[in-house]
Amino acid sequence: MQVFSSISDFNSTKKTIGTIGTFDGVHIGHQKIIEKLIQETKNADCESLILTFFPHPRMVLHETSSIKLLNTIGEKSCLLEKMGLDNLVIHPFDKEFSNLSAEEFVKTILVDAFNIQKIIIGYDHRFGKNRAANIDDLILFGEKYGFEVEQISAQEIDSVSVSSTKIRDAIAYGTMAVANEYLGYDYLLSGKIIQGKQLGRTIGFPTANIKIEENYKLIPKNGVYIVKSHLQGKTVFGIMNIGLNPTVNGENLSIEVHFLDFNADLYNTQISVSVIARIRDEEKFSSIDLLKAQIQKDKNYAKSFIEKIV
Repeated sequence: MQVFSSISDFNSTKKTIGTIGTFDGVHIGHQKIIEKLIQETKNADCESLILTFFPHPRMVLHETSSIKLLNTIGEKSCLLEKMGLDNLVIHPFDKEFSNLSAEEFVKTILVDAFNIQKIIIGYDHRFGKNRAANIDDLILFGEKYGFEVEQISAQEIDSVSVSSTKIRDAIAYGTMAVANEYLGYDYLLSGKIIQGKQLGRTIGFPTANIKIEENYKLIPKNGVYIVKSHLQGKTVFGIMNIGLNPTVNGENLSIEVHFLDFNADLYNTQISVSVIARIRDEEKFSSIDLLKAQIQKDKNYAKSFIEKIV
């Protein structure tokens, strides 16, 4: 898959079949559209293309918006590449871009830049300045400029009954089973392993501290989770704590993973962990011994849980 950081960077000479959207989460609803898109290109001498945006349009058009996103740019790119997409264009969204008229958008971007032959779009898609144009307008532009428009019906999309907002709500409440069902995969947290206070090592449970650089990334509710990662060529499970470490009077949010049956120096490496399930809330214990006993219970629970799913 080729990734382009703006529309002007796109340089393929092939005709394209494309779609447009933020695709935050690349959830099962999005996947239906993307699978259709990729299948279409197999039946034509065309490349598949997705035009998406960063920052998220709501961050730009609604400056008071506190929206957190399900994917970092890197996570979204990896998910789309695994699906078999040919081209991903991540265009910087700003107010100037939002002021393009619908026809300017169609002519200068879809037709001139992307050489679009067909666009596959949701029935409720709106575009152009003030989101004034709809699917009917797009069909008329298609007739004018010589490209086909395929509409994903309300029935197809509504049958999935999922939205990025529903998934964000589920993750914010820590209901990972619901979030992961809607996503079609386990929620991802990606970051760099940094050196922490090494308190876990002193109590017999060494942890990898994950620093997530992207402040727009949605972090699940504080608590203890079962996770897995791909490390040094194998799948490794672990328990992850998200929170303030109140038992040792922590003040800053940390994300720490204690990997089961795995021991290696991971400092300064980039990793992704898949968040499988939530075990419990973060708690403040009256002693380190009680904390250690609870972590052991968490490990035992995680191991029995993992045995049922592998």
